[in-house]
Amino acid sequence: MLFKVEMTVNIPASLPAEQAEAIKAREKAYSQRLQREGKWLHIWRVVGQYANVSIFDVADNQELHTLLTELPLYPYMAITVQPLCAHPSAI
Repeated sequence: MLFKVEMTVNIPASLPAEQAEAIKAREKAYSQRLQREGKWLHIWRVVGQYANVSIFDVADNQELHTLLTELPLYPYMAITVQPLCAHPSAI
């Protein structure tokens, strides 16, 4: 199943810089692993924001939920999810 996922990150200023950098490093490693596995197909930065738009290809809603909640930055994210299906005009 394909899903469009929009993620906006809001790390609190009170979080120590070293801790924030460690979380970001884990986030990068985890997201790149999911990309290599073919589950995280695309990721685009939203210009001027600490946000992205991504496309996931996973078995079902539960798998997506699990992958998203395991993101190290998950506690600091606002996430919206939209399921996708093929468009009849697509070639």
